[in-house]
Amino acid sequence: MDALYLVLQFLSDPYHLLLIFGGTLVGLIVGALPGLGSVILIALMLPFVVRMEPVTGIALCAIVYCATTYGGSITAILINTPGTPAAAMTTFDGYPLAQKGEAGRALGIATFSSAIGGIIGVLIMIVATPMLARFAYNFGPAEFFALAVFGMSMLSSISGGSMIKNFIGGAFGVLLATVGTDLTTGIERFTFGAANLSEGLQPVHIMIGIFAGGELLRQATKARLKRELIADGVTKLPSKEDFMAIWRTVLRATGIGTFIGILPAEGGKVAAMIAYNEEQRWSSNRANFGKGAIEGIAAPEAANNAATGGTMVPTLALGIPGGGSTAIILTAMLILGLRPGPALFTDQPELLAGIFGAMLGANLCFLFLGMVGAKFFSRITLIPTTILWPCVFCLAALGAFSIQQNMFDVGIMLFFGVLGYFMNRHGYAPAPIVLGLILGELIETTFKQSYLIYDGNLLAILQQPIALTFLILSVFGICSPLIARAMGGWRDRKAAAILRDSDE
Repeated sequence: MDALYLVLQFLSDPYHLLLIFGGTLVGLIVGALPGLGSVILIALMLPFVVRMEPVTGIALCAIVYCATTYGGSITAILINTPGTPAAAMTTFDGYPLAQKGEAGRALGIATFSSAIGGIIGVLIMIVATPMLARFAYNFGPAEFFALAVFGMSMLSSISGGSMIKNFIGGAFGVLLATVGTDLTTGIERFTFGAANLSEGLQPVHIMIGIFAGGELLRQATKARLKRELIADGVTKLPSKEDFMAIWRTVLRATGIGTFIGILPAEGGKVAAMIAYNEEQRWSSNRANFGKGAIEGIAAPEAANNAATGGTMVPTLALGIPGGGSTAIILTAMLILGLRPGPALFTDQPELLAGIFGAMLGANLCFLFLGMVGAKFFSRITLIPTTILWPCVFCLAALGAFSIQQNMFDVGIMLFFGVLGYFMNRHGYAPAPIVLGLILGELIETTFKQSYLIYDGNLLAILQQPIALTFLILSVFGICSPLIARAMGGWRDRKAAAILRDSDE
């Protein structure tokens, strides 16, 4: 109760409320720009943050972290280009729904789910942070490897395409993750003598290329087709029935996002992927996934925003950043003379109250801004494609260039834009590639660490209860679509036999 009192005290300060509003607005705008995100924004803010009061500076970082995570869903829904990697899964159903003329409805669902997921995630963090931190401490390389394998098992059902093509795309993504210098041996792999590839491929460049570049080329092939602009309903927000239909989805995804968020080095990307896959696997509306299912928007958005609170747990309690953004926040804390660890909970309660209060306020703020702005944002879908997509391409190129100020990165984006277009034409969805790319580095790193820890005895991984549980779930996840397909065929044959018997 003392923690909640301190949080409310932080939120009662007008200066803090102004900070929350301004930080949320900036974070929302930056999150919506493809290629940018919380990592770049917090890094740019770092010189100013370290000159602020510790509570104010770290709270501001937490605010923009939450806001940019939500902001990535805006372009994911409207132009099929995730503003942040955590919003990649939102494109699967958000963009198809916007194409049907229901952009306002899609944005409203994303805003509501993001805010509820974020608020519940922060409340859980306030009450249960010490306990969750101790549980996260039980995860070693073997457990992380098993979790990454479990994430890859989603390829059996993700995007609704061919399972074989999904696994091929996932394997290609893992291969892309191995480009660069192997930190264990110091050997360069697949760099072809290019110095710019020695540090590996940036996932954001590939994602911008595959999503934005691929969609640009796809729209270019339809440039001569007359496009019917569906104006009626574009700005219509979700109905009460929509909110009632997704509340269970939001709660499930929030639980997944909170759990995944507290695991160091995971974060919103993996949380969104797992939440989307689990919702698709168990939903009675699974046939509509990938075609504009509102559950397919609610699940990843609730999960990735719930994970923002979770990622702060290992950062604050263990001094282990839960992701790129929290790594920069951790750096700011160290510069300001703050030492993360168990003692932080007793020595600096005001700091924790400021962080959690700022994140709670940011979620409430973008709930208001998102709902009010949804009607305005949704009108982007009414802009003619001959105007919209060249602008999107310029923003995508700017986003790719801005990370390292290197034209080579823009070339990487263009290459994967063309590659993504042709792969999509032949039935290879971009989602499995992105999934393999994100999880590939984690799989390789934790596999090597496990190999060294257990002296080459990889069967020792199966002796770890948590790792064994995830591996069993992975096998079940891969086999479940095959079992469901076999059961469906058996029911169809049985129904056909009954009809034949009745005809006779």
